[in-house]
Amino acid sequence: MRPYDIIMKKRNGEKLTREEIEYMIMGYVKGEIPDYQISALLMAIYFKHLDAEERANLTDIMARSGDMIDLSPINGKKVDKHSTGGVGDKTTLVVAPIVASLGIPVAKMSGRALGHTGGTIDKLESIPGFKTSLTLEKFFENVNKYGIAIVGQTANLAPADKKLYALRDATATVDEISLIASSIMSKKLAGGADAFVLDVKVGSGAFMKTINDARELAKAMVGIAKSHNKHAVAVLTNMDEPLGIYVGNSLEVLEAINTLKGHGDSKFVELCVTLATWMCYLAEIGSFDECKEKVLNTLNSGKALEKFRDLIIAQEGNPDVIDSPEQILPISTKKLYFKASKDGFITKIDTEKVGIACNYLGAGRTKKDDIIDHSVGFKILKKLGDTVKNGEPIVELHVSNKSDVETALKLLNEAYFIADTPIESPNIIIDTVK
Repeated sequence: MRPYDIIMKKRNGEKLTREEIEYMIMGYVKGEIPDYQISALLMAIYFKHLDAEERANLTDIMARSGDMIDLSPINGKKVDKHSTGGVGDKTTLVVAPIVASLGIPVAKMSGRALGHTGGTIDKLESIPGFKTSLTLEKFFENVNKYGIAIVGQTANLAPADKKLYALRDATATVDEISLIASSIMSKKLAGGADAFVLDVKVGSGAFMKTINDARELAKAMVGIAKSHNKHAVAVLTNMDEPLGIYVGNSLEVLEAINTLKGHGDSKFVELCVTLATWMCYLAEIGSFDECKEKVLNTLNSGKALEKFRDLIIAQEGNPDVIDSPEQILPISTKKLYFKASKDGFITKIDTEKVGIACNYLGAGRTKKDDIIDHSVGFKILKKLGDTVKNGEPIVELHVSNKSDVETALKLLNEAYFIADTPIESPNIIIDTVK
């Protein structure tokens, strides 16, 4: 078997066997096949694509390139949730406690912020003392004892994906459906869950900008799960505006706590309830309608809030954050405002620019070893469809002495569009693929 022949075969639009894919991917991981030949294969895939079987094989090979987590020591059916990334996306902090409070084990491995999107692990580390690195034994112990644990991904989870992604990023082959779906699902399969709820973001702040592309990605990921005898549901959700009202690490924890207390933004609550309901449904605790009723009851009763407190205690964070989040969380009190330049209606938001602007305050990272500032971020005062007056605040900025405020304000000015004619506020849930 020669790399040259496999590259040419895919370049010509032919189907690759599992053996050929494994030869190339594992040869690259082991350092036996050079970057330039894998780059050529990635470009061939970019233009000729992979069919469902090739996609499933690539995903399985990448998943098995490192640790395969065995969650069997955890009692019950394990359902994982994954988001394709957005601005202000703190859903895990609300959904995981809801689901766990209903007796469904939540054994969650989450990522850090990179680019314009936030990371669940960074948000949790806003809570003083909270540990996101646990041994597998402690991880299992916490889930069995408290019903929930959220930790950072292990270093050796799908290492083939890490190597391939770095190469895709350098060779303009990131945005190909098969490669995106295989990348996401390889980590999900390696994580060991029985079923998956996939939150596929679509819009200006998402990786997938159009509904058609998002739907295609959703179908690809659900198909990969089925090919591995796993259940999956993908929910297409709107990212044409920041999710909820806060963007930034501590501020998003504050919003999650407020939501669990019954004071959440209506669209954010709708999304959390929908995702939690699907997780409960895949865990087989009732019909979809029965699961939704259970989700609403546990949210409204305060049981989900107490489960979040359990999570914080279990991972050595300060549980007082539940009762006094604004006093405990590191939130900058130095505030500035981005204001409307004229009367009108907010008709469009470039949400990706909002995320990038927040990074300029210090809330995110452009390289994985960058240090982030948990205290900075945005409070979104006006959303799509809202009326604004000239000089009225649109975004409240929490800044530090190190924040690049000038660039952040410039990006916000470019991100918000004010027109004379109003628009309707968009729905948060767009479609479901199962």
